[in-house]
Amino acid sequence: MKPKIFIDGEHGTTGLQIRALLAERGDLEIISIPAERRKETAARAEFLNAADIAILCLPDDAAKESVSLITNDTTKVIDASTAHRVAEGWAYGFAEMDRDQAKTIASAKRIANPGCWPQGPIATLRPLVTAGLRPADFPITVNGISGYSGGGRPMIEDYVAKGEDASEFLPYGLTLQHKHVPELRAYAKLSHDPIMQPAVGNFAQGMITVVPLQLGGLDHVPSGADLHAAIADHFAAIKGGVVEVAPYAHLERMPEIDPEVYNGTNRMKVYVFANDKRAQALLLAVYDNLGKGASGAAVQNMDLMLGT
Repeated sequence: MKPKIFIDGEHGTTGLQIRALLAERGDLEIISIPAERRKETAARAEFLNAADIAILCLPDDAAKESVSLITNDTTKVIDASTAHRVAEGWAYGFAEMDRDQAKTIASAKRIANPGCWPQGPIATLRPLVTAGLRPADFPITVNGISGYSGGGRPMIEDYVAKGEDASEFLPYGLTLQHKHVPELRAYAKLSHDPIMQPAVGNFAQGMITVVPLQLGGLDHVPSGADLHAAIADHFAAIKGGVVEVAPYAHLERMPEIDPEVYNGTNRMKVYVFANDKRAQALLLAVYDNLGKGASGAAVQNMDLMLGT
């Protein structure tokens, strides 16, 4: 009997992407609420409880409501909203975060799918704490750029309507209250909030995150090679992971570092650059904000939960 998958919010940006990724999967049964019943709470409850796995692609409050509508102990949940990312009882759905995280996801009933912005910084920062190269109280700033699809339907429609007149580089989060800060702090093992300064570019999807490090104030200043080795060792130890670490190199620029290069995939590539004389480093991650940053991660987590 095929596992039943219900995407609650299947007509939103992430939901549509997940439907597309699952369209050719003959090993699954995708169940959907009939159009005429889509706004009925009773219909949502019926389909949530009929599913083996429910994937929630909803605003936070609606996601919380969906969880409350599940009355059985068999439906597993993957929540793509921010509602449960640091909530007790929910496993964080970044399978490469730790060596055993994939096993944790596979055995969990409640998975909080990661946000797109935190995954790159978590991928580069968490291994450094584990290796003893970065203290938890080290000040952290995150910069980067993402495609406009990360802003959901309103931003997509706005950018498409403006075309070439749309902003090429639009900083946001200028109140320093970005919604992803709590999960970034928790899973990058930070003892206080980082500064997040994201931007939107005039391209649909893909992203680059950048974490600059001023290392000179540390008691032991790691070299760029030290940082790279810690990150590379972390991901090399994860069987079946989709995060790749680029070779350590001293280059002024790399054309391959393109925010759109992994669009349509669940891959991520991490880079380490450093100037040891200045005791400075840059940690970069490139991935698809709708792939590894959203729908791709959800499907990866679903497969882990199904044991496929």
